Amino acid sequence: MSDLIAAVATGAARSAIGIIRLSGEGAIDCVDAVFRAASGRKMADTPSNKLVYGGIYDENGGLLDMGLCFVARAPKSYTGEDTAELQCHGSPAALGEVLAELLKNGARQAKPGEFTKRAFLNGKLDLTRAEAVIDLIDADTDLAAKNAAGQLAGAVTRKTDAVYSDLLDIAAHFHAVVDFPDDDVEEFELRDYLGTLERAEKTLSDLLDTFGRGRVIRDGLECAIVGSPNVGKSSLLNALLGFERAIVTDIPGTTRDTVEDTCVLGGVKLRLIDTAGLRKTDDAVEMMGVERSYAAMRRAKLIFAVLDSSRPMTGEEAELIKKAASTTRTVMVLNKSDLPVRLAVPAELEGIPRTGLCALTGEGTRKLSELVAGLFQQYGDAPEGEILTNDRQAGEVRAALEAVRDAKGALQEGVTPDAVLTELEDAMDSLGRLGGRTLSSDVTDRIFSRFCVGK
Repeated sequence: MSDLIAAVATGAARSAIGIIRLSGEGAIDCVDAVFRAASGRKMADTPSNKLVYGGIYDENGGLLDMGLCFVARAPKSYTGEDTAELQCHGSPAALGEVLAELLKNGARQAKPGEFTKRAFLNGKLDLTRAEAVIDLIDADTDLAAKNAAGQLAGAVTRKTDAVYSDLLDIAAHFHAVVDFPDDDVEEFELRDYLGTLERAEKTLSDLLDTFGRGRVIRDGLECAIVGSPNVGKSSLLNALLGFERAIVTDIPGTTRDTVEDTCVLGGVKLRLIDTAGLRKTDDAVEMMGVERSYAAMRRAKLIFAVLDSSRPMTGEEAELIKKAASTTRTVMVLNKSDLPVRLAVPAELEGIPRTGLCALTGEGTRKLSELVAGLFQQYGDAPEGEILTNDRQAGEVRAALEAVRDAKGALQEGVTPDAVLTELEDAMDSLGRLGGRTLSSDVTDRIFSRFCVGK
């Protein structure tokens, strides 16, 4: 049993309810030292997972709060250890007092992610499911939350475990023939396993193909807001964010550098980049901003080309939009729709999606949201958790896939079975690291350091 840890699990903000968790040897005795059930019954004598009402007291018998407590005994708990939880009122000061009393009674402050790390080390979660916990906490969109929930339920694990099991069957058969030649073991013919390798290749290939989508679901798409000075780029950024992130003035060239933030539009997480107005200038600082604007355009997956609909489009603006649309998805945002419209879209730009809006009032942003949703329909389907979302997962699946392909190639070339088995064992090692069967402690520590305290 591990040493006893405790932490406030509900963060530092004031809330209606605050939760303190304990896990490890002595968790139930520790909570009994501070919690007195209204019934007078100790938590040590209370069944697991039963909420009990009572008071929480300091070492001198002073009442700190009234709340609920429950315990969960090993191994049927989140961490696989004896655990306890106090549900209090959400005052950060009161929660701090309660935590301090628990620390006086033998607990220590938990490190970030330590509860989930213990769940992983005790076999309650594999590593992909553990990583899904932080993805679920960090989810900014419905899609990100649904995919993380599916991963937490084991969607990726089920696929990779099936491949691992098939490869293990091949390896076990081979070793049985080699190690027990006098026993009645069916002769080993690698050709019989070609179909198994092809199935494994397809499963891993399909899984790896989800990584691009998964990265967008989790991290978002880069979206550059570009256009001439004073067309309303910063106003659009502020309207999409819902607060004044960028300075807005009537002076051309106010934005000298890129301003970045994130929002969800059309169900897609966007990493918005408000850029400097694109124009020729002799101002050295503004020139640097313009150069960064073009750099943002080159790496963006979506461009909002903002135009002032109250004046005609210039030739430079038309060329900018043509160039943008030739490289990535582009939407013409015809701003200042509250003013008389004087802008006419040239025939050569008719095929580019566009919408009118007033960035100052936010009117028209719903239409822009619908356009974004239509442009990125591939990110709109509800995932079931079978989507890879981080570089570590993708790297291990890629290594396993390459090893399976090498094994299949060796098999088709008629090499000796031991050469094929070497590649299969490499694939199994990669799948083992994916789920955390074989992973160095420093890598494990780095993964769980991303977590918040109390989870």
